[in-house]
Amino acid sequence: MIKLRLKRFGKKREASYRIIAINDLARRDGRPLEELGFYNPRTDEVRLNVEGIVKRLQQGAQPTDTVRRILVKANVFEQVSAKPAS
Repeated sequence: MIKLRLKRFGKKREASYRIIAINDLARRDGRPLEELGFYNPRTDEVRLNVEGIVKRLQQGAQPTDTVRRILVKANVFEQVSAKPAS
C-alpha cells in the first residue's frame, strides 16, 4: 500500500520534513516514489504539490495522521472530492 508520510531532513534539533509518497513497508528515510511537499514545524511553513497529492489520494494512497492534519489545514481533501476520478 502507498502511504503519504513525512521524511525527516535537516540538522539535529532543527528538523524539517518532506511529504512523500512511499511504500508502507519502506523505512522512514528510504527512497520515495514521489516528493509531494515540504513541512517545517518550527515556522509552520507548508508547501504542497496539491495536484500530485490529489492524484495519489485518488489512487488510494493513505496519509499518516500527521500528514492528514497538514492536508486538512490546506483544504486538500475538498479538492479530492470535487475532482472526478480518472
